[in-house]
Amino acid sequence: MLQYHYSCMIKLSDNFTYKKLLRFATAPILMMICISVYSVVDGLFVSNFVGKDAFTAINLVFPYIMVLGAVGFMFGAGGSAIVSKTIGEGKNQLAKSYFSLVTLVAVLSGIVFAVAGILLLQPVSVWMGAEGEVLPLCKTYGTIILCALPFFVLQNMYQSFFATAQKPRLGFVVTVASGVTNILLDALFVVGLKWGIAGAAVGTAMSQFVGGVVPTIYFFFKNKSLLNFCPFRWNGRLLLKVCTNGSSELLGNIAMSLVAMLYNKQLMRLVGDSAVDAYGVMQYVQFVFVAVFIGYCLAVTPVVGFNFGAQNRRELQNVFSKSLVIIAVTAVAMVGSCFALADVISHLFVGYDSEMHAMTVHGMYLYCICFAFVGFNMFGSSFFTALNNGLISAILSFGRTLVFQVACIYILPLWWGLDGIWLSTVVAEFLSLVLTVTMFLTNNRRYGYLPSKNKKSAV
Repeated sequence: MLQYHYSCMIKLSDNFTYKKLLRFATAPILMMICISVYSVVDGLFVSNFVGKDAFTAINLVFPYIMVLGAVGFMFGAGGSAIVSKTIGEGKNQLAKSYFSLVTLVAVLSGIVFAVAGILLLQPVSVWMGAEGEVLPLCKTYGTIILCALPFFVLQNMYQSFFATAQKPRLGFVVTVASGVTNILLDALFVVGLKWGIAGAAVGTAMSQFVGGVVPTIYFFFKNKSLLNFCPFRWNGRLLLKVCTNGSSELLGNIAMSLVAMLYNKQLMRLVGDSAVDAYGVMQYVQFVFVAVFIGYCLAVTPVVGFNFGAQNRRELQNVFSKSLVIIAVTAVAMVGSCFALADVISHLFVGYDSEMHAMTVHGMYLYCICFAFVGFNMFGSSFFTALNNGLISAILSFGRTLVFQVACIYILPLWWGLDGIWLSTVVAEFLSLVLTVTMFLTNNRRYGYLPSKNKKSAV
């Protein structure tokens, strides 16, 4: 009843003040933070209770799993943008049929990628530098989790659709349930039963099952949200539009994971597995911090899509300008907190090795600067996705997560060695910010999201 009351209080058609915008975004943000935290749980348990080789194996394999699961973000972002626009046009039943079709295709895609992922797991692990005792650990961890990939794809997709359905709190509850499942099962299997890395993988797979199945059951029946499953017809043009519109999220997540794999290869070449573990700790920090921006974008995307469909430029301007202020304040807080907590976080994961701990702290001091730029870049890509402009969104995402990153990974170490690796993300995010601002300025005439000098935006 509380969830229904909340969704009735804040609707996509509302005029958003700062307070209302933050309230609407709170549940998706908390949801993404929980997902990020329980993604870190495996590394925390394995690092402290299994061993260094197992921790290295997780850091090598995890980006590969994220590449395969990224299709869920594509269906979620691309599908929710179209569905929210359709709702804004007053075609609710059509929106439900679109949602049903997208969900079915997401499940089928998850099955295909799971099979392909298991078959390619060993050669990919070897390519990333896994050898000796680390290689079989990579195979064990990856195989178990990939068996649950269809549920992981659904979980990623539903993150967007819960906001579109005006049920962000329900999405948060499901995420918490999934995260608690992972934590409890990791404690049981890794610490209690001492199943090692296999126990951590089983715990994660079971948590993904919860995150994918529970929402499916909810949407299967008629409910008090804007969405539920209903009969639908095959629509190839719709699916192409979904894939095109969500391509930025797909490419962004794939590129981000591929870049993480390239980071690991460079670190293995320059230093060894100790640097891989240090980078793994920084990635865990990034998962949690960036989750705030991901959650905010998940909440704002259907709002922008709705007002775009309803041709409400005034509210579009309002949401755009307020979002930039919110992101700026959050960015400053993130840089400061990451710098202040670098020593504590490093000690939590690698405190048993003084040399690795010192390397991690130093790297985090440099790496944390990227949080000053990343929120604006993610918002830019999501904003154009919501405007159903998949091309610009893809350009922004592809440039940020792949082109600039790869160039920096290979160029900066030539000048600054290991510090060049830590600074690669910082420089890449800054270059992406320049591109994002350029796209905002050059496309405003078409969409009218920059506040007009002659008209007051909504307050």
